[in-house]
Amino acid sequence: MSVTLPDSNILIDRIIIEKLVDKSLSTLVVMVGIHGNETTGIIAVKSIEKKLKEFNPTFKANLYVIAGNLNAIAQGKRYESVDLNRLWTDEQLHNLKDKKTELNADEKEQIAVYNILKDILNDHTGKFYFVDLHTTSAPTSPYLVFSDSVNNRVFSRNFPVPIVFGIEAYIKGPLLTYINEYGHVGVGFEAGSHDDKNAVLINESFLWIALVETGCLTKSDIPNYDYYIQKLDELSSFSKKLFDIVSKHSIQKGEDFKMLEGFDNFQKIRKNQALATSNSQTLFSQSNAQIFMPLYQKQGDDGYFIIREVSKHWLFMSRFVRKHQLYFFLKLLPSVSFVNSEQYMLKTNSKPMSTIKTYLFRLFGFRQKTACKGVVYYTRRDREVSSFNRGAITNPDCLK
Repeated sequence: MSVTLPDSNILIDRIIIEKLVDKSLSTLVVMVGIHGNETTGIIAVKSIEKKLKEFNPTFKANLYVIAGNLNAIAQGKRYESVDLNRLWTDEQLHNLKDKKTELNADEKEQIAVYNILKDILNDHTGKFYFVDLHTTSAPTSPYLVFSDSVNNRVFSRNFPVPIVFGIEAYIKGPLLTYINEYGHVGVGFEAGSHDDKNAVLINESFLWIALVETGCLTKSDIPNYDYYIQKLDELSSFSKKLFDIVSKHSIQKGEDFKMLEGFDNFQKIRKNQALATSNSQTLFSQSNAQIFMPLYQKQGDDGYFIIREVSKHWLFMSRFVRKHQLYFFLKLLPSVSFVNSEQYMLKTNSKPMSTIKTYLFRLFGFRQKTACKGVVYYTRRDREVSSFNRGAITNPDCLK
C-alpha cells in the first residue's frame, strides 16, 4: 500500500527505507507518521533517503523506517477513529484477534505495523533502537520524551536537546512504552510544532545523529555532519536538561476542554495561574512548574502536562539504586510486595501514598500505575531484553 502526502507529490510506502546488513548487528527502527497530521518526519526521511543515494555510504548496522498510520497520513488527520499511539497493550492486541465486528481503519493500521515489527524483532538478534518522530500542536523546543529506563536515558544523552521522562505513568498504550516492555531502547522525538518551518531540518539533524550513535554510519560517512549537530543545538532550548512529568490533565469523554491561548511548551507557570477551562470552569496550576504539551488541536485526550527539572542528585541516586538492583529495599515499606520474581512489578494498597513512598517508587523507576480490586500495581521499564513472541510482562489476572 502506498499513499501520497496531502498537498504534495511525495509518495510513501509502509516501509520507506530498508537497509539490511547483518541480522546479528544492531538495528535502528524509525517510526514516522503514527499520527497522520505529523508529516515533517516523513519529509525529513525522504530527504535523507535522497542524500543516501548521493553519498552511497556503507551501512554498518541495520535500518528500517516505517510509516505508521498510512490511512490517516493520506487524509492529513491525527487518526480516523482512535489514536494509533494509544493502542499498544497486550490486551488491545489480543482483542484484535478475537474481535467479532469489523476492525476500524486505525486498528487495521495497527495490525499492519505490528506484523512488520514482529518480523523484525523475531528475525534479528542484535541490539535494537527505536525512535518515533513527532511534532506538537503548541510551539516548542525540540525534545526527547520516553519511559523512565536507564537505557533510554543513556541513549538520549547523545542528542543536544532537553529530555523529558516518566511519560508511561500518564499515557496508556504508546508504541514505545510497549517496545520498552521487551527491554529495548525506545525514545520519542518531538521536532517542534506541526507548522514550524524548522521542523524538517530538526528531524533530519536528529536522524543523522541517530544513524551515527546506533552504529549504522560513521561521522565521516555524512558530509557536513557537524552542521547537523550545530543546527539541532542552536534550535533547542534547555539543551540536555532533564525534566520529570509530575501531573497531567486528562480530557474525559464529553468534557468541554479548552486550553487558554499563549502557552508554549516548557513555559514556566506559577501557582494558581489559569491554564485552561473545563466545562466552563477554570483550571489553575497547583504549583510553580513548567507546562508541557498544551493541547491546541481538536483531536487528542491529553489536555496538558506539568513538568519539573530533575536535580543531579536525584539522577545520581536513581542510577545507583537501579544499577545495583537494590529493589529489595522497597519491600521494607509498609504494604509493598513484588508480583513477579524479576521484580518488574510491585503492588501496594490503594490508600493514598505518602510523599516518601512516591519519591522512592519514582527513584526506582516504578511509575506506570494500575488499580484493581483495592490493590495498586506499579511497573518499571528497566528490564532485560526478552523475546517478542511471549507477549509483554504478564499482569495479574485482574489486570488482563
